[in-house]
Amino acid sequence: EYIAMDGYFALAKVLFEMTPDDVIQTVLDSGLRGRGGGGFPTGRKWMFAKASKSDKKYVVCNADEGDPGAFMDRSVLEGDPHAVLEAMAIAGYAIGADEGYIYVRAEYPIAVKRLQIAIEQAREYGMLGKGIFGTDFNFDIQIRLGAGAFVCGEETALLTSIEGNRGMPRVKPPRTVEHGLFNKPTVLNNVETFCNVPPIILNGAKWYQGFGPANNHGTKAFALTGNVKNTGLIEVPMGTTLREVIFDIGGGVKGGDFKAVQIGGPSGGCLCISATEDHLDMKLDFDSLKKVGAMIGSGGLVVMNDKSCMVEVARFFMNFTQNESCGKCVPCREGTKRMLELLTDITEGRGTMEHIELLEKLADTISATALCGLGKTAASPVVSTLKYFRDEYVAHVVDKKCPAGQCKALMTYQIDPSLCRGCTKCARMCPVEAISGTVKEPHVIDTTKCIKCGACKEGCHFNAVKEV
Repeated sequence: EYIAMDGYFALAKVLFEMTPDDVIQTVLDSGLRGRGGGGFPTGRKWMFAKASKSDKKYVVCNADEGDPGAFMDRSVLEGDPHAVLEAMAIAGYAIGADEGYIYVRAEYPIAVKRLQIAIEQAREYGMLGKGIFGTDFNFDIQIRLGAGAFVCGEETALLTSIEGNRGMPRVKPPRTVEHGLFNKPTVLNNVETFCNVPPIILNGAKWYQGFGPANNHGTKAFALTGNVKNTGLIEVPMGTTLREVIFDIGGGVKGGDFKAVQIGGPSGGCLCISATEDHLDMKLDFDSLKKVGAMIGSGGLVVMNDKSCMVEVARFFMNFTQNESCGKCVPCREGTKRMLELLTDITEGRGTMEHIELLEKLADTISATALCGLGKTAASPVVSTLKYFRDEYVAHVVDKKCPAGQCKALMTYQIDPSLCRGCTKCARMCPVEAISGTVKEPHVIDTTKCIKCGACKEGCHFNAVKEV
């Protein structure tokens, strides 16, 4: 079926009609940029790897998709695995490599199974292995499973994991195109980047430049999730606006009004940006997002409505990043832990204005001194929410209130006497006997005893218990 859809025709074209330099120049001219987060020009990476002198070179595909809510790579690997194999073989021809690895997370068992089937099929048909298409070009691919460590999405940590070591980042330079896998020159791109290569080879660089604005050509896949009516995978031309994605494709915000969108993932080379209404007409491309301090990242889009607490959002992502830190460098290992403690204090009512000042200082320090992309962008959710929703932080620490009503420690439960029928159900359900009153008379909650479990609110049939 893949062959029937022009599959492996691009590989045949490069082997019989193009030199390695021709292939690299075509990818350069197309303007293809890495879809894994950084947006580095793919052709330049290949050019540097080809220029590196070595008796052995490697091509590696990063399919370790770890961002919460992202599943673009999984969809491609399950539905079109041969596209990745063909592109990796083309990259191998371009840089002079004869071996490739696909690093895929073990939590994707169907993707792994279908990749293995595709590799066996390609070998059987002579499109992988020795003497591909009867030429003297040899290239084969192996699968390596990741154990779910988010830090292994960083390229040097990923390569270290393939080598059989604990996935921890290395100091750069040297870059992976010079000293990568097993200390040999290595080209590493993610699934989506590779899948753009075969159509570029078949249709030409000019064709690819017809999609998206200058220096941001092609399309981009996004995983649209959160408080949006239509969730799922979408693919749009670069330069499509947030408004088009959320309201035209996504069908609008669900459960409230639009408040924010978190773009690209919590870290790992991606910035989280909480976008205000002004940002809805912002174009989704590398350069436009960079101007507001954001990046497309891997392609996660989490839409949030006005019932979302942005301080809790920052705490959630900081908790995720802190748990996923490999611990190699002090700024990330200790800094994220301190920031998580500060955010927890704020959401639980112990915060002060000094907490906010310290968060900003820690964010600057960690971003400037951390070893890899995970640490350098770990503070992004805090930085962006402080920039666009600072008033919510102030409300938490000064007024001891959560404007969105999501932080339980800052909630106070009260009974509306005009709605209370005196049925006594709330008093009977309260585990700490904080509710008093007589039958058929309005009841009262003793806030000094209340543990804010919410049992009274859930049990009241008259909607008399309110969160204030």
